[in-house]
Amino acid sequence: MNTFKKEEKPKKKKEAGKVSKSLANIFSGNFLSKDNVVGLLPFMFFLTFLGILYIANGYYAEKVVRDLHKTGNDVKELRSEYITIKSDLNFKSKQSQVAQATEQLGIYESTTPPTKIVVDESEMKKLTEVN
Repeated sequence: MNTFKKEEKPKKKKEAGKVSKSLANIFSGNFLSKDNVVGLLPFMFFLTFLGILYIANGYYAEKVVRDLHKTGNDVKELRSEYITIKSDLNFKSKQSQVAQATEQLGIYESTTPPTKIVVDESEMKKLTEVN
């Protein structure tokens, strides 16, 4: 059985450069001259807005880090100041230092020990009746 040989169709050459052609169009600027660019403008503006937000976020993060370092240094400084003032207060509140400071005012430390005052109940009644 003889049959006709089917004609072989020439194979289409693969468009090997689809990606390369599109990249070439982008770099050459040809894609901007087409009509579909107008439809892409909102998306381009959105991407530009996202880029600006990304840059602003980076600057904000750097500012926050600087503020954290500054606050940490301030805390260290205030802690050392607190310790210094606390030690001065402890030193000045000692009994000997208080006595020395009040001598200039004419107030002296008592050298006689305190005595206990004992009041009978009858004397207490007399004192409370008077008032």
